[in-house]
Amino acid sequence: MSAQTYLAYDFPLLSAFWAMLWFFLWIMWFVLLFRIVFDIFRDDSLSGGAKTGWLAFCIVLPFLGVFVYVIARGKNMGRREVAHAREQQEAVDSYIRETARGGGNRPSSVDELTRLSEIRARGDITDEEFRKAKDLVLSGSGASASSPHATSTSGR
Repeated sequence: MSAQTYLAYDFPLLSAFWAMLWFFLWIMWFVLLFRIVFDIFRDDSLSGGAKTGWLAFCIVLPFLGVFVYVIARGKNMGRREVAHAREQQEAVDSYIRETARGGGNRPSSVDELTRLSEIRARGDITDEEFRKAKDLVLSGSGASASSPHATSTSGR
């Protein structure tokens, strides 16, 4: 009557599954730990002493430190991550705009045409002068050369 009991760990396939599960959890733990360490250094609202305290707490008592950090500062951790991503995206967008303009020294043809249209609407240049300046801008040879002519005639 002694029935032999088998545990899930006694079967080879379940043993492999169990090992993979623990390995996955171990990797996820390190990912969480590194995200918290990066968040500690990224947060500008923390003083140097507070950063040192949180970092020591997460290194000396890693499980407790990480859980307490997530409970205490988890909501703002996500907000800081989103703000950092937005800053990076704005920097990339700004770089692309500046590069597309040719370094930012020369205004784009759209900006130049808008400015010429405003000058014509104020009555500072005639339709003929506007047409000539527009032709220069659209040809690409006079985007910056048309600016002095348009601004020199604005004093009429």
